[in-house]
Amino acid sequence: MHAAPATYTAFCGTRRIATGTLPEVATHVKQALQTAQDEAAALLVFADIDGRPVDLDLRGSVTEVLARLSRIDSERPLETPIADTAEAARGPGRPKLGVVAREVTLLPRHWEWLAAQPGGASVSLRKLVEAARKQGADADRVRLAREAAYRFMAALAGNESGFEEATRALFAGDGAAFAERSAGWPEDVREYAQQLAAPSFP
Repeated sequence: MHAAPATYTAFCGTRRIATGTLPEVATHVKQALQTAQDEAAALLVFADIDGRPVDLDLRGSVTEVLARLSRIDSERPLETPIADTAEAARGPGRPKLGVVAREVTLLPRHWEWLAAQPGGASVSLRKLVEAARKQGADADRVRLAREAAYRFMAALAGNESGFEEATRALFAGDGAAFAERSAGWPEDVREYAQQLAAPSFP
């Protein structure tokens, strides 16, 4: 099963002009540049997943822009987040299943406790890590949503009335106050900021 493609949102000044995959958004942005009545308006693209601004090379035609995006994507190396191929090949471990051997340093009493658990040290460590990941998932979701919203707000709402108060409400987890403090912002800016911030509120 393939993951859904990443999506992006483009703004011309404070107006949202496109949301979609990067090629879709790049096409809209390029067309907006060609037909923009307000040449001074800033064109900015943000990644929906984390609110980070994306730098697009918009030189040339739409076809040339898309060709560069395709080439960059095809040249991007595959990620190996735990260990590189050579290290995995040296094993032990079970690389075909994604299990990779790495050094872990513990005190003797920790090793004694792990050795006494059903399945041994490796199974126990995996269970402990999975449990910690699940327990921290909600906190991570809140933190990442706050960071994403703040990145976007700092870029497009930094000069808006209520920005500092909205920022405090965001990091305090006060959704009602955040909505109130951002109510006077340009509609598209307000809605996108609230979209990014939504997972951080109860």
